[in-house]
This record gives sequence, structure tokens and C-alpha cells, in this order.
Amino acid sequence: MGDLPDARSHAEDTSPLRIAMLSYKGNPFCGGQGVYVRHLSRELARLGHRVEVFGAQPYPVLDDVPGVTLTPLPSLDLYRQPDPFRTPPREEYRDLVDLLEVATMWTAGFPEPLTFSLRARRRLSAMRRVFDVVHDNQTLGYGLLGLERFGLPLVTTVHHPITVDRRLDLEAAAPHGWKKQLSVRRWYGFARMQARVARRLPSIVTVSEHSAAQIRDEFGVRPERIHTVPIGADTRIFHPDAARTAPVPGRIVTTSSADVPLKGLVHLVRALAKVSACRPDAHLVVIAKQPAKDGPVAAAIADHGLADRIEFRTGISDEDLGDLLRSAEVACVPSLYEGFSLPAAEAMASGTALVATTGGAIPEVAGPDGETCLAVPPGDPDALADALGRVLDDPALRGRLAEAGRQRVLRRFTWEAAARGTVEQYRRRIAAARGPRALRRPAASAGSPGPAGSTGSAGSRTEKAPTC
Repeated sequence: MGDLPDARSHAEDTSPLRIAMLSYKGNPFCGGQGVYVRHLSRELARLGHRVEVFGAQPYPVLDDVPGVTLTPLPSLDLYRQPDPFRTPPREEYRDLVDLLEVATMWTAGFPEPLTFSLRARRRLSAMRRVFDVVHDNQTLGYGLLGLERFGLPLVTTVHHPITVDRRLDLEAAAPHGWKKQLSVRRWYGFARMQARVARRLPSIVTVSEHSAAQIRDEFGVRPERIHTVPIGADTRIFHPDAARTAPVPGRIVTTSSADVPLKGLVHLVRALAKVSACRPDAHLVVIAKQPAKDGPVAAAIADHGLADRIEFRTGISDEDLGDLLRSAEVACVPSLYEGFSLPAAEAMASGTALVATTGGAIPEVAGPDGETCLAVPPGDPDALADALGRVLDDPALRGRLAEAGRQRVLRRFTWEAAARGTVEQYRRRIAAARGPRALRRPAASAGSPGPAGSTGSAGSRTEKAPTC
């Protein structure tokens, strides 16, 4: 695995970079990929670089800061509400890529990574002198291959291999029979393409050492091509503020996609049932839309009679989320797996005590059990209930975990640090692809032409959804 970026490398290379950032899933309020694009593009611009984000529907929502622009690269938007899996009318088709997109959907596959990469390649091949580097955010489509032949050095972020999601979804589908499992396998058909592309990419950035190891093992990427750059919390929003928000007795807060198996919400619901037996004030606020009526989370809520103890909130701003985290006596990350865990970092930055599982890379973020969090095995409602009960019943423990957790985030996991580490990887790739002289071009003047587009603005949050 690649080491964390060495701040001394390319220290003399300080000229502003012109960055093309690709995001086939861009909404920052319904998935980690959109959050990554929004915060990283903002911090890159604050460091003096210029970022043009190319995105498909639902389009990325970007912070309104100088140096960040959005260029739509529209798909046919086949999964939009209220008509998902729609077949577009004839007049919407523009080219063969559109036909490929519809044909893949008709055969129960997920076309967006491939078709977005083909559209991005076509657009970028005509912009060879506009950008210094292309940063792909986990598209991993065949269209990305060969971009460097156009003079476009390529860095790709892989948050974690999609094969992890596929494996957990197949396990969840097993009780429903072979037809359901076959449907899951077909939906994840693009995973084979992503593994093939990843093996051929020159530079992969990931967000944790655990993800780096999985990219190596599951995608077969050579370790020297993988570089770890942790992401983080926006500490200007997520911070303690006793004057603004007081903790509500018994409140547990989690950010979790209700019906995504790897997020583990069903186990937290079962844990809440046990905690409630001893703590009449225990209640849960979930940052997510309502679960499907026929899904496992809704069934668990009904089985345990918890409808009046669980509230689902969606469409809230970052500021509202910060207030909500500060209002909790304990935050919980019940996931079976995470490639990083932004919810853990945001809760800790807010000064809220954390209970988290040891799934995937969560321990890299949450830190040692008993010091910066209470850690439990994934998928274990009893252990989760015990840990939640301990934190709710012990104000001294809550205070100690909260303070230690916040200091850990401030030292290790901020978006500014993520942007600086990512720039280091850009410069390394540019040097390898073009030679060191390319890094010493004159800085662009204020009146120089650059990427054009429309700047987005921040909006509201929900959880990860397949259409985002």
C-alpha cells in the first residue's frame, strides 16, 4: 500500500492546479461520494486551485466559493423519482451511449459508471490543454482508460471496493431465494468492470488503510499504486456548542441508510429495544428517510413496538445535523462495514460520545475502545445495547469519550488536511506522467480563461440511495 503523503515531496511545486473532477453520483445529501466531491472541491479551491466538477444526475451540489464550477454531463436519468427504471421517449436519445444506457437497464444491470465514463472521455479528450489533472471519484469505467494518452494525468479515488456491498447484499438476499440473488448479481455486474479498470489505473487514492488492503485484495491492484489520504469532518460546522444545543436525556443519534444491509440499522433497532427496558427515556433519531414498509428495519420496529421511540429525519442541512448531533447523549455507528465513516468523524468533532462497531475502517476513525469511543463487534445487538447503556448511564464516561474523540478528529481528520494530501498525489502523478517541468508553469492570472460552469450551493441531507 502507498504511504500517507510526504509533505516534503514536491515542496517546491506551489503553482495553482487546474483540476477536472468526475462524479457520476454527485448529490452530497444522499451518499458519501457526493459529500466527498462537495467538501474536497471547496477545500482545494481555498488552497488556490481551480476545480471544474463534471457530474451527472442528480447533479453535484457544490459550495458557492470562488474557483469551483459545475459542468453537467447529463445521463438519461433512468432512476429518477417518481418514475424509476423508466424507458425514455425516442426524442431523448442523443447517441449510442444513450442506447447502451437503456439496454443495460433493460437487462437489469446498472449502466451509470460505464456510460458516464464514456461521456467524460469524449468531453475531456477535447479539453487536453485546459486541465493539469483529472480526478475520478470512483467511476472506474472503461472510458477512463487511455486518458493519459490525451495528456491528462489521472488520479482515481476508490472509497472501498463495490464488491463489499455486493457480498453483503447477496447475504441479505439469500433468505429470499435464488431469483432475488440473481437480481442482485446482475445489478452489480459493473463490479467486474471496476476491478478490471482499477488494475490498469496508474494512481488510486483511498480514504483508509483498511480500504487500501481491500482494494489490493479484491480488485487486485498493485500496492505501490494505492495511496491513503484520510478524509474528515467540517469542524466549522461540527463542534461543541453548549450555548446553542443542550443534550436531550436518553437521545441516541445515527446517520444510516435505513434499508442498506451493510449500514446495520436493524441491529441498532434491536439494541434500542434492550436499552429501553432499563431506560424509559431512551430514543433514537435516524438521519434517513423512512424505511420501506416491507423491509427488515420496519419489521424490527414493529416487532419491538418502538414506533414512538424512533424518529426518521431527512432533508436537513449540515447546520441542523450539527445541532442534532450536539443534542444527543450518544452517537452510534452500527455499520457492518465502512470504508471510512464520516458519521463517526462528524459526531466526534461535535463533542458527542460515540459508540461504534469495528466494521471495516471504522476503528481507524473512531480510535481505541474505551479511549475515544466504545467499540463493539458488527452485527451484535446485545453488545451494542450494553455499550449504549453504559454511555447513557455514566456522565463522566460520556464527557471523557467526547473530549478525546474531538481531539482525535482535530489531529487527524479534517477536510483541509484531506485537500493537502490529495494535492500531493496530484503533483506526484503529474510528475510521473509529464515530467517535473510541467509542474512549474506560471500561475494563472486572475483574468486568465479557465473552466466554466454554474456554481451550486449547499442544500439538505438524506441517506445514501441507489439513485444518487
